Amino acid sequence: MSGTWKLAIAACGIVVLAAIARAPAAEPADVAAQADKQLRTEVPFASTTKTSPGRVRDEIFLRRISLDLVGRVPTPEQIVAFVLDPSRDKRDKAVQKLLADSRYGENWGRYWRDVIMYRKTEERAQIIAGPLESYLVASLNENKPWSQVATDFITALGSAEENGAVGLIMAQQGQPEEVTAEVSRIFLGVQIQCAQCHDHPTDRWKREQFHELAAFFPRVASRLILMQDRRTTEVVANDSAIAGRFRGPMNMRRFGTPEHHMPDLKDPQAQGTLMTPVLFATGQKLDLGTKDAERRGSLAKWITAKDNPYFAKAFVNRMWSELCGEGFYEPVDDMGPDRHATAPQTLDYLAGQFAASGYDVKWLLRTIMATEMYQLPSAPRRGPEEPPFQAAVAQRLRADQLLDNLLHVLEASEPAAIGPGRPGGGLYRGFGQRGQFNAAFGYDPSQRRDEIAGSIPQALAMMNSPMINGAMRGTGQTMLARLLAEIKDDKGLVQELYLKTLAREPSQSELTTCLLFVKQVDNRTEAFEDILWGLVNSTEFLHRS
Repeated sequence: MSGTWKLAIAACGIVVLAAIARAPAAEPADVAAQADKQLRTEVPFASTTKTSPGRVRDEIFLRRISLDLVGRVPTPEQIVAFVLDPSRDKRDKAVQKLLADSRYGENWGRYWRDVIMYRKTEERAQIIAGPLESYLVASLNENKPWSQVATDFITALGSAEENGAVGLIMAQQGQPEEVTAEVSRIFLGVQIQCAQCHDHPTDRWKREQFHELAAFFPRVASRLILMQDRRTTEVVANDSAIAGRFRGPMNMRRFGTPEHHMPDLKDPQAQGTLMTPVLFATGQKLDLGTKDAERRGSLAKWITAKDNPYFAKAFVNRMWSELCGEGFYEPVDDMGPDRHATAPQTLDYLAGQFAASGYDVKWLLRTIMATEMYQLPSAPRRGPEEPPFQAAVAQRLRADQLLDNLLHVLEASEPAAIGPGRPGGGLYRGFGQRGQFNAAFGYDPSQRRDEIAGSIPQALAMMNSPMINGAMRGTGQTMLARLLAEIKDDKGLVQELYLKTLAREPSQSELTTCLLFVKQVDNRTEAFEDILWGLVNSTEFLHRS
């Protein structure tokens, strides 16, 4: 297949993206304004006047950015201070302050950990989730360019204890085909794995193109090392021509192979067709015999290049979907040349500016949060017949966010995990409270949000958790017991609990209902325990709206 044909696939996208990327990135507010203008040219508001429904109130905005950036609701004191602040630029300042908070890296590090780990092909790979998360937290807090993060993952070598970036290869057992699929899906937004055994059924990718990409990874292998007092894992690369394809523990390849062969479907026992390393998105290729370091280093360079039409768009599309509730492409990891984007010119513009910024992740988050689209009032997810991008869409909290918010609101401490794992491992910390929450509330972040719903196990987890039930009591050393003692006025206590849990004051109807309930129960402690329990189990608490 000629390089000319491959380049033609993405020619239109390359021309648009490269032209924009040549100019330096502008200020987030300026880029946001231009993106809004372009978006409404492509997707006007559906109202008869075609005008914006306006921005959300300050308290809603603060709750939204707090959950999106650090995974926790703001405190009542922060809400009051923000609402009373007369500064015109207070929203951008609040975003910048949260981006500087160490919890920003923790929140998004866990997001990307789940992006990688939910598609793992070996369950026991959970032992590397802790180092993987630690690497991501540190990288995001120091605002490492996304191009460097991608390069770290693609070129990773060594022990997981020393280099958490080996987590992606480890999660896929060091298998070239599986690593290939994930690198393409996560960093290019293309599910080329559908072309592994046959030409892609709904896109133009050919089977040869999948295996040409896999030819960048044949010399990579992963190993599980068992020691007397611990287990560790490592990714190795071997350029030796005598390396064999042996399997070890965890179904991992203990050694790589000199080159990659595309299997012969008619004769699975045959060696198959020898494949040359070629990046399907641009047609760039290497010679057979190229050493592993050059193979993966070149691939990382080509994937993250500013003239690659997929890299910047894949990240912008994913972040836009995560923050606004709907991506330009859905699902976020299935773009492809035969997919049709909503507002493609807006996506091209934002991707070009993101590339011009040097793939500055915090810059992009500031930009999206400054858009009119992000600051619109929220609405339920639209139906297929309704126009897109008319409102922000409520997002269900991820499992880690839910637990962090419960601990934050209830002023409780997380119980120590039981079993193997590393601190910060989230779903992979053993059998502690966080592990239980992730089992009940966790979901693949790449999954379409309209496919994620509540469940009976989630309701049971909230009802039966000893930690939650204990922290919501109105007696002892709990948050509620303290407030019951400090705030003698029932109206004031209801308002405080709403501010603390939902980051807003109750409506008049809600206030009347709560006060009537307290009067009917005739036991102040029990009544407010029930009110608090209802608030943290409400749809509003469980979602970022």
